[in-house]
Amino acid sequence: MTSYCGTAPSPDEWIGRWNFDPLLLLALALCAAFALRTKHPQLALGGVAILALAFVSPLCALSVALFSARALHHILLVAVAAPLIALASPSRHVQGLGLPLLAATATLWLWHVPSFYDRALMDSPTYWLMQASLFSTALWFWRALFSAPAVPATLAAILAMVQMGMLGALLTFATQPLYKAHVGTTLQWGLDQLADQQLAGLIMWAPGIIPYAIIAGLIGRRLWTRAEMAA
Repeated sequence: MTSYCGTAPSPDEWIGRWNFDPLLLLALALCAAFALRTKHPQLALGGVAILALAFVSPLCALSVALFSARALHHILLVAVAAPLIALASPSRHVQGLGLPLLAATATLWLWHVPSFYDRALMDSPTYWLMQASLFSTALWFWRALFSAPAVPATLAAILAMVQMGMLGALLTFATQPLYKAHVGTTLQWGLDQLADQQLAGLIMWAPGIIPYAIIAGLIGRRLWTRAEMAA
């Protein structure tokens, strides 16, 4: 079995490893058509562009070689593309935040269990199950968050930020490599597997929480402004 994104590229070839899978391009084109029909098409098209970056650009192949690139790939999916599309197509009804937050968190953590992660990188159907579940649960969470009152929305964004940071910390401080899929794939990049795994953890721990912090801050600022106006 081979990863959907192909074999692990070398530093000399990865920049040329674009993915022009016709089915993928068709799916992205349909997403772009949907984006044009949303309330805020610019935001939705921005989300689709992030999806293209994740799956069409050489990042797709690079994430086969480096777990740190895979961490970036997942962040783009759940913390950039999903909230952009959620903002462009907000829920018309206030939803509870507990279940969407739990589903998004559980899905993210589940796919970082070594046996599940390794399977996803070695089998294309499992790979797409991983991507679809990560994106759909994140989209559900963000749509619920953007429809919720300011206080619970801020708390949910903070909790989502904390769980991303906790997963990043777990990977950063692991004392041994966890994923068989990356055995030997990092060496030609000048990293041993544990160092690459620690870098992935740091990416999730620091840059990975920035979108959540920005959104929590913006919602909190809006709440503060309303409180001042009411005073």
